Amino acid sequence: MASPIVDEDQEKPLDAEAEKVRKKLIRFMGINLGLLFVALMVVIGALVYKARNAPPANASLAGDVQVPAGEPLSGDIVLPVGAKVVSQSLSGNRISIDAELADGGRAIFVYDIAERRLIGQFAIRNK
Repeated sequence: MASPIVDEDQEKPLDAEAEKVRKKLIRFMGINLGLLFVALMVVIGALVYKARNAPPANASLAGDVQVPAGEPLSGDIVLPVGAKVVSQSLSGNRISIDAELADGGRAIFVYDIAERRLIGQFAIRNK
């Protein structure tokens, strides 16, 4: 007669001690997943709270020149005697002027339009 075929893939029942360890591991995994879920909800809640209570963003772009209502701004930009403007560039409330000086050298002057003052002067030299 033929002997019954034993399937090697069948799981054998665990002994009592191994079953206790398995139940503890499943409980441990469930508690950790629960804590992880709670922590994730706290982070999402904090992000939503911060987004709702954030101050309103300024409508103007960072590069815009803020002109006060009413009269347009006016003022003088003083360059050294004999200097000629080669180019200029505007960024936000700041203007940079590339000037050729009377002695033949070049310099960049940076002005703050809102404060109406010179911020810096940079000489351009060749090495």
